[in-house]
Amino acid sequence: MSNDKLVKNAIGRLVPEIINGEQHVPFKGVNKHRPTGRKAAPPIATCIDYPPDGDKRVASIKEALKKAGLKDGMTISTHHHLRNGDFVANMVFDAAAELGVKNLRWFPSASFPIHANQIKHLESGVIHHIEGSMNGPLGDYCSYGKMKGTAILRSHGGRWQAIQDGEVHIDIAVIAAPTADPFGNANAVRGKAACGLLGFAEADAMYADKVIIVTDNLEPFPVIPWQIHGNYVDYVVEVESIGDPSKIVSGTTVLTKSPDRLKIAEMAAQFILETGIMKDGFSFQAGAGGTSLAFAVFVRDLMKKHGIKARFVRGGSNKYLVEMLEEGLTDYILDGQTFDLEGVRSMRENPNHQNTNPFTSYNFHGKGNFASMVDVVVLGATEVDVNFNANVVTHSDGRLLHGIGGWQNCLFSKTVILPIPLFRDRIPVIVDSVTTVTGPGELIDVIVTERGIAINPRRKDLLDKLSGSRLPIKSIEELKAEAEKVCGGAPQKPKLGDKVVAAIKWVDGTVIDVVRQVLD
Repeated sequence: MSNDKLVKNAIGRLVPEIINGEQHVPFKGVNKHRPTGRKAAPPIATCIDYPPDGDKRVASIKEALKKAGLKDGMTISTHHHLRNGDFVANMVFDAAAELGVKNLRWFPSASFPIHANQIKHLESGVIHHIEGSMNGPLGDYCSYGKMKGTAILRSHGGRWQAIQDGEVHIDIAVIAAPTADPFGNANAVRGKAACGLLGFAEADAMYADKVIIVTDNLEPFPVIPWQIHGNYVDYVVEVESIGDPSKIVSGTTVLTKSPDRLKIAEMAAQFILETGIMKDGFSFQAGAGGTSLAFAVFVRDLMKKHGIKARFVRGGSNKYLVEMLEEGLTDYILDGQTFDLEGVRSMRENPNHQNTNPFTSYNFHGKGNFASMVDVVVLGATEVDVNFNANVVTHSDGRLLHGIGGWQNCLFSKTVILPIPLFRDRIPVIVDSVTTVTGPGELIDVIVTERGIAINPRRKDLLDKLSGSRLPIKSIEELKAEAEKVCGGAPQKPKLGDKVVAAIKWVDGTVIDVVRQVLD
């Protein structure tokens, strides 16, 4: 895709209007794009076509795909609740390869290193391109322009929006279910691969033409609770194992041990105390990174010290949030996913967990969502620029190695804090212009580094509240200069070609930026 086919969007980035032969809308600015029309809908089904005894089992994933009518060019979706322990997506595309189909669109809610298996299917033409977050090898593969089509990355809420708006039509959804019954009712709170909940697969179940449940723990009807309703399901397949639940704990869900990152997390917690954000009845959400998890621990300690109780916290449930719930420091955890096995256990046992999905939490084309009700969120970033624009998908060398997750959606919180190191491997993190704009600076309020805190000048209220504080408040330009002094100058620009290898969608479905091919 050459530059002459690109148009400049509202933040000055050149983006395509046609991607993989389909029309897309350039980013117009925050809250500037209004959708029209009605939601998409799957075909009307009839009970005539389904067994009266409710037993929808078939012998294999391959047979289920054949019965679902798999053919060239279709879209297959999967979900990522098992994260790097997921076996099912690999089984699906191995079966598709055996059936001889080509040019499939893979539409995962996210992919992880375990899904590097799909590189051989990209090479052979079974998969044409991926539309979904790519963490690790698949992102790296895409970065060098090896994918036949152009990747599209969306936030969790953006993925739901794309499905409900009809931007992406799912032909076949395959749902890895830790527990299911022969009718297709399914949940993730029991079974040897229990991973907590299945919220990311709910849109797939509701809107796909055909839905296949794959489980390694079949129970008699009815499986309770019904996180996925069997009424949406066409086929149920039993396999020996759907995945390794111990690997839902990835590198992004381990508490940092770095003294600098712990200092950053502690300053972020102190910031929300001194600005009065932390008070009785407040709410917060921390991301899955090690620094964000440490922030939650420091917040917990300050809440205990000052006798403060939260109304709710947003998960990814993990053992730190579970401890807060069990110690009475919050009334509820609103769960979007589960980041460790302690979170799974607590979800199973404690009724003060509430399952959520991207529709309730993040979908921007809805009648409101939870994201804007949260008092403060703490999120990661690979780069931030002097206009507070932030990047979470590419590294300073231009490689696409991370997904968006719920990051963009969380920017609508009342206060957004990015706790980031001033430099990584002696490469400054604060730059003149980020490699890839994933979030516009007008929605990012505070940058916390080990050497100081920069508050977006738009947030004069926060600046006023910290007047006289002992916290090291600096301008973002001062932080940038300090990083460059330590590192010996500004970071080198990545060596990128003209070819667009991936498009980055904003929460409303518009294209906010692109990722260009990395040159050797």
